[in-house]
Amino acid sequence: MQSSNTLEAPTLHTRRKRRRYPRKTLGVVFGLCLVLAALSTWLATRTHIVDLGNEQQLSDSGLLQDWAEGAVIVMIRHAERCDSAPGPCLDDPTGITVAGSEAATRVGQGLQHLGLANADMLSSPKLRTRQTAHFILGQAVPSEDWLESCERPFAKEALARKRPGHNLVLVTHNGCIDHFERAQKVPGGERESGYASALFVSVDSTGKARILGRMNEPDWQRVLASAGQ
Repeated sequence: MQSSNTLEAPTLHTRRKRRRYPRKTLGVVFGLCLVLAALSTWLATRTHIVDLGNEQQLSDSGLLQDWAEGAVIVMIRHAERCDSAPGPCLDDPTGITVAGSEAATRVGQGLQHLGLANADMLSSPKLRTRQTAHFILGQAVPSEDWLESCERPFAKEALARKRPGHNLVLVTHNGCIDHFERAQKVPGGERESGYASALFVSVDSTGKARILGRMNEPDWQRVLASAGQ
């Protein structure tokens, strides 16, 4: 007969004591989860600028099809300005450089590849933008003040001038393009436009805009030629 003083061995049913975390630690973890969730949501709403100089990204963007349907606004920053570059000026020191005029001509050749038969074109009244537009199209282009002022309503002004079935080419300034990109929730580090670069925007039948991507001046002829245009 076993002694009543014999200790029973632990069994599988023995309840283990749960580790309890301090409330402060749980609060920190919960708060961190909320921050990560909010950050993920914020990042998901950002619009990132696609490099249309990449042939695959150009194809995936749908630009060529949208352009053929007259559903695109393209915003082109003026070419290299004379007062901030070492190269020779075209003529007036408030305008663009000789190199800038050559770059604008190449952009115009790229647009010709896309087709300008159903495109409207406007320019800022600043000399550097008017000169850029002239070398892009080969002739004088109508100018409007809102393309120079670069104020908050810039995006609405641009969309209001987009005619159904007609692409819209706007020669403007970095600040104006920046306003449009802000309205489309583009992160700050992606909003800088180089000289003669072009931001392409698709506009659907309801007037809603969607950024397709950016084409930098050196990439125009190479990419569009390889796309079979």
